[in-house]
Amino acid sequence: MLPFIILLAGCQSITVLDPKSSTGKEQAYLIWFSLAIMAIVLLVVFILFTRFVIRYRYTEKKSEFIPQDIKGNLKYELTWTIIPFILLAVLAVPTLKITFDQSPKTEAETNTNGIHINVTAEQFRWTFEHKNSKTVHNELIIPENKDITFHLSSKDVIHSFWIPELAGKVDVIPNKELIYVIKNAEIGEYDGKCAEFCGIQHANMTFDVKVVSMEKYNQYLKQSSNQENED
Repeated sequence: MLPFIILLAGCQSITVLDPKSSTGKEQAYLIWFSLAIMAIVLLVVFILFTRFVIRYRYTEKKSEFIPQDIKGNLKYELTWTIIPFILLAVLAVPTLKITFDQSPKTEAETNTNGIHINVTAEQFRWTFEHKNSKTVHNELIIPENKDITFHLSSKDVIHSFWIPELAGKVDVIPNKELIYVIKNAEIGEYDGKCAEFCGIQHANMTFDVKVVSMEKYNQYLKQSSNQENED
């Protein structure tokens, strides 16, 4: 048990189940909902398994018992066929809806309103370009309670854009722009990273995320800290 607990210590910064945005909360809901259904199924199976083990265990009294030859039971067969179908249907509806709503879109499908940020991935850094051409490496600052539209592209290999507390990971593909929206982020500081192995320095391809008030975000955009030529 102790080695397992120590192993989990390395997961402290991956706080997917403590989301700080509407997008992340929808994804966390799917995780908890799936786990709840799984727990119910496991509980029922465990109870039945325990009952059968106890009731039909071998005893001296049953040493001469010859089981009845049963060809089938239509009621039971329908039950264990229909119930899993219903559970899968219940799980499928929110899964399909949320997955479709949060899937990366193309440029043609994206609303031009709101806050747009160009995100360029390359070995081994992230570049964020805001609407006023302010360009920063490995630091993302966004306003709270807004729809933030990210235009994701890669200069070299496939990367994966991931801010665990705000949203799920999205592949960033060379020669293709994908659009991903994070909604209603809460004020705070978060960790972002590349979630797709992309080379020898993959582990160091991280970025800092700060969610601030709209006033502070506008002030940030006015600062002259363009880093386009920074290594």
